[in-house]
Parts: sequence; structure tokens; C-alpha cells
Amino acid sequence: MLDVTYEAVDDLPPGRLATIDEDRGRIRVKVDAAAALADVVHQLNVEIRHLLTHSDWFQLWGDEIVSRNTPDAPLGVEYSLHRLVPDTAILLEDKGCVRVCIDPDLSTTQFAAVMNPVTENILAGGHWFQMYGGEIVDNSPEPVTRV
Repeated sequence: MLDVTYEAVDDLPPGRLATIDEDRGRIRVKVDAAAALADVVHQLNVEIRHLLTHSDWFQLWGDEIVSRNTPDAPLGVEYSLHRLVPDTAILLEDKGCVRVCIDPDLSTTQFAAVMNPVTENILAGGHWFQMYGGEIVDNSPEPVTRV
């Protein structure tokens, strides 16, 4: 099962506005609750590029598997401030790219809160998967282990 969560925190290392940590089937995005949203968005773009360069995430687009190495559409995520729908964020998915359009009037804490259901919704579509330790992790329910 894939899980991506956002959290506004007040305990990031000095000078860090955002961090992204990855584990099997999971990404945790922490943002500095006290920082200006525009500064956090800039840092998130740096952090997500680093993550996608050093990990193995894939998108199923039609009958094609898209990765960071896809020549015509390398996998990427772009955060930007746009007032498309007030008080929220919208994920626009295309081949190889997810654009995260964020209402600039949100606080950083509000941004983190609205991203969780929006991200859960896009993962529920079943078009994303992770290769972790040689295992393909997708949005299928985890098997129940009986003891």
C-alpha cells in the first residue's frame, strides 16, 4: 500500500524548510510550519527532484510505464502557487508529471493539511508504484499475516 503524508512541524533542522523521507511504500513530507508558503514551495521542488533522482517511483500512463528515465516525459512533480480553487491544492496529472497547484493564500500548516486527502485521492487511482528493495509496492492492500 502506498502512503504519502504531509505534516507541518516546528522541529526541522535549522535552515531546513522541508524534508522528504522515503521508506517502503511511504513518503513523509515535513514542512516548516512557521515558514512562508512560497519559501516552502521552492524548497519542496528541490527536495522532490532529489527524491525522484535517487529513488524508483513509476507511473502507469495508459499502457506505458513512466520513470525518471523516460526520454519524452521523465517523471517529475512540480509545486507552484496558483489560485485555481481557493483554500486548497489541486494535483494535475499528465504523462510523467504531477503539477501541484497551491492556493497562495494558504498558510504552510493549511497547505500540509489539504495535501493529505488530495494525495490520497491520486494514489487511489492505481497509476503509481514504487520499486523498493527489489519489491514492487503499489496501492493494493497489504496481505494479512496470520500468526
